[in-house]
Amino acid sequence: MIKKEKYSASILVIGDEILSGRTQDTNSNYISKKMTEVGVNVSEIRAIPDTKETIVSSVNELRKRNDYLFTTGGIGPTHDDITSESIAEALNVNIEVNATAFNDLEKYYKEMGSPFNEVRQRMARIPVGAILINNPVSIAPGFKLDNVFVFAGIPKIMKAMLKNSLKYIQTGCIMHSLSIKVDTVEGDIAEILRTLDLEENELKIGSYPFFNSELDFGVNVVIKSVDKEKLSKAAKDFKAFLDRNSLSFN
Repeated sequence: MIKKEKYSASILVIGDEILSGRTQDTNSNYISKKMTEVGVNVSEIRAIPDTKETIVSSVNELRKRNDYLFTTGGIGPTHDDITSESIAEALNVNIEVNATAFNDLEKYYKEMGSPFNEVRQRMARIPVGAILINNPVSIAPGFKLDNVFVFAGIPKIMKAMLKNSLKYIQTGCIMHSLSIKVDTVEGDIAEILRTLDLEENELKIGSYPFFNSELDFGVNVVIKSVDKEKLSKAAKDFKAFLDRNSLSFN
């Protein structure tokens, strides 16, 4: 496979509980950080309800626009966990009881002394052709089908599944970044940030104002680039501007 400089991904967070605010989504933040570490740019994070039509349309839209699509949530044993069925429909394959997943789950619940009932057996239903993603926490697997990675919604399990999926991810150019805290308001530095951005299109510059109190306010400026030399030059030029204008920073 030819290695590209840049790879893209989207994250699809599935679950009514996320949209209602009952559960806080931390999974997308974790996945985004891990993708940054391996040179994959997350272009979009989308939260959607447990509705088959919405899942199918979102999966097909995002998987076609990106190198990778990660989904979280909706692969448990309850009636509203419909992600597996929806992924199968989106990629136009059948869904069936996966023998490996079934045997692993059966053994797991037997060792626990819990019944491997029909509800729990639902977690062994996997789209045909999918590669199982190991779940060392609670055994019920995630899976990879084409460029779609399907993870559980429970953060501990999701993290384990993501770790076991990295072998399928092609790494791109790593995005390096640095942050400069400036004791001023955005209006005082907007023009220099615009100039730096225009001078070098490989830079990504963000300014994030904060206000903790009348004595503690300012702007966190984050400069990013895959090129360390260009990143260093931009930071040097920005700090020189701050010095010339008697603006303090750290």
